[in-house]
Amino acid sequence: MVFSAGPLRRRQALWFSRRVWRRRVVFWIGALTVGVVSIGFAWLAGRAQDLFADGLALSPWLALIVTPLGFVASAWLCRAVFPGAQGSGIPQAIAARQFRDAARRTRLLSLRIAAGKILLTLLGLACGASVGREGPTVQVGASIMLQVARWGGIGQERGLILAGSAAGIAAAFNTPLAGIVFAIEEMSRAFETRTSGLVLTAVVLAGLASLGIVGNYSYFGATSASLAGLDDWVAVALCGLGGGALGALFSRIVLFASAWLNGFIALGPNHRTVLVAAACGLAVAIIGFATGGATYGTGYEQAKGAVEGAALPLGFAPLKLLATLLSTLSGMPGGIFAPSLAVGAGVGSAVAHWLPSATPGAVVVLGMAGYFAGVVQAPITAFVIILEMTANHDMVIPLMIAAMLGHGVSRLLCPTPLYRALSETFRRNLAAEGSAAPGRN
Repeated sequence: MVFSAGPLRRRQALWFSRRVWRRRVVFWIGALTVGVVSIGFAWLAGRAQDLFADGLALSPWLALIVTPLGFVASAWLCRAVFPGAQGSGIPQAIAARQFRDAARRTRLLSLRIAAGKILLTLLGLACGASVGREGPTVQVGASIMLQVARWGGIGQERGLILAGSAAGIAAAFNTPLAGIVFAIEEMSRAFETRTSGLVLTAVVLAGLASLGIVGNYSYFGATSASLAGLDDWVAVALCGLGGGALGALFSRIVLFASAWLNGFIALGPNHRTVLVAAACGLAVAIIGFATGGATYGTGYEQAKGAVEGAALPLGFAPLKLLATLLSTLSGMPGGIFAPSLAVGAGVGSAVAHWLPSATPGAVVVLGMAGYFAGVVQAPITAFVIILEMTANHDMVIPLMIAAMLGHGVSRLLCPTPLYRALSETFRRNLAAEGSAAPGRN
């Protein structure tokens, strides 16, 4: 029997090919860069919130001026200087994967947009907006990896957008498993064998960058709270069903109000952009003033305290949801991941209040899972990301149940997932611009 040496020689040629190694090294550098930029973004976000807190320490009334002005500046700069940077950034990354031509992708993902995304999200946090950095990190990571594909002549743009998005989530929360699951469940809505290696490698390298800079940590610290009695299991159902319904309500309002505001602003883009942003900023400032500052920013401190057993006010969840809704509709860049977790913590804390025998810390993470799954309609991502952020493996099954219930209720009340619907808006707008361009049929 004679064996062909062809396949072996081809593998050897690929192994020693300078061109192949150049592509690999460029890809590795890109993934490490996503990790480093994500950590830097996280540090700057913390400093931006500290700056706003320092201003409130001088006078809480200052927010009534600073917050509306900050909203106006961020929304106007987004429209005039950094178009494509508005909102979370996840819909843009999803939409970009659906285009084949580089020009349209560049309208959604580029280093310019990434820089604007970081700058304007920091501005939002520095003026008290209820936004997070995690969604923006997805757009930033996808933009970096897309540019890497061009510099390195790698191709596989769709796969690299996916890899950059996953690496961004993994580095932002220090949740590598959630980064991979997010790429499969939310970004691609399917497991893609061709891109699985890219995603895994990018997440690993971004994670190594994070480990090297800030070390291994749990986003909300470690908690050992677990379900101990009947009331705890009742809380699973309440957090799943109630959180999912509230998440669906948030999504439906965002989709309806966004469509209406787009039509309203189109009649006078410049002054109406300023008007909407100022109104939203003033409302967020009033809510923050009324709650003693609890609804400003990402909500990380409030959520972390609730996970550790501190009760949140009963009105925290609806007011934080309203502040997040207004920040989202203002036209400024900013994500909803961290604020959604804070709202979910408020839901869990309220459920624990009405079930005195329940374990508060355990019920809080159940509220996070139910509400977060209701907003993003990605139940596996919801329970995995919360599991990694709390390092509590005793809650695996309860978190799964709460996330599944939240997702089920949300799909009944809001059949179209939020990020998918928003990404479709971006896709349609760019497709319409392309078809209307001169010389195109």
